[in-house]
Amino acid sequence: MSDYKERHENEIFTKVLKAGRRTYFFDVRETKAGDYYLTITESKKNFSENGEATFEKHKIYLYKEDFKSFEEMFKESTDFIISQKGEDVISEKHDKDYKSRSFTIESDDEIQ
Repeated sequence: MSDYKERHENEIFTKVLKAGRRTYFFDVRETKAGDYYLTITESKKNFSENGEATFEKHKIYLYKEDFKSFEEMFKESTDFIISQKGEDVISEKHDKDYKSRSFTIESDDEIQ
């Protein structure tokens, strides 16, 4: 059996999240023993100098025995980020005035 065919035969469920140049794949797969596990793949599209597209991929394998701990740490981490920085995205890409809002230190005489 080809490697491609074997990889896709054990896929049970797939969800795709497109986020700009990144795409996230959530794939439920089946082990040889018949149990399920999750793979999360980040695929990032890059372009070479000649304009040719390439994809950089990173993959996480997550097994059932780690789901609860992973979910708790993910929730704790995302809650921390939202509580510290809010839900608005802070970046040059998402804010046209990002550069003009750069912070400068002024003396008390200049502040009115």
